[in-house]
Amino acid sequence: MKGFFAKIGKSLREYFYNPKWRCLACGKEIFEGDFCKECKETLPFNDKVICDHCGRKVIAPENFCSTCKGVLVSVDKCRSVFNYQKPISSLIKKMKYGNGRYIAEIFSFYLAITYFKNYFNADFVTYVPMTKRAEKKRGFNQSKLLAENTAKRISLPVVHCIEKIKETTRQAKLGRKDRLKNLHDAFKIVDKKAVKDRAVLIIDDVSTTGATVEAVAEKLKHAGAKKVYLLSVASVPPREKY
Repeated sequence: MKGFFAKIGKSLREYFYNPKWRCLACGKEIFEGDFCKECKETLPFNDKVICDHCGRKVIAPENFCSTCKGVLVSVDKCRSVFNYQKPISSLIKKMKYGNGRYIAEIFSFYLAITYFKNYFNADFVTYVPMTKRAEKKRGFNQSKLLAENTAKRISLPVVHCIEKIKETTRQAKLGRKDRLKNLHDAFKIVDKKAVKDRAVLIIDDVSTTGATVEAVAEKLKHAGAKKVYLLSVASVPPREKY
């Protein structure tokens, strides 16, 4: 009987504190959508002037910005839904470090819209992997969750074709050169047949300098991938101030 009432209590808590009934950004009670009217107006959509290659916010239209020129060479095209600013930056951190897995499903809605809006034409979806140890420690891989939810919305399969085989220092603490060195030989293709002559869409949470996705894309291209695209929730603009 005690177990029965415990289950009832849990159900009531989930019912009355359902995160879908509250604004993702401020927690205000809402009855539809994911954000209240006020917060929705502040969302930093990356839908203005962008770099044609890496998709980051720039001052004026250009084919390659200071972040991607000459360095992001294995990725054919990148786009992001948002700029890495609040409240999106806070939500990404909550998803990754606060066990906010439900946020991945909501972000996937915006990722799917961006996929179709930019005329991507991928054969399958994959994601930036974590080492088994790191994923076990966190309990999940947020990029994998984003990939799985987005793939459903755009009707593409998820292919687990690449693994991370080396522990690396947290990328956020490093500059670009150190990031590239840190990621050297960190990834391995585990399904070359699935990759060969295919257009691959990589899903990730944040694109900072592009070093991580470049390391993944390089392995995919060496395995025979025809095209490699990146779709991320948010991207950090180049070093110039905006």
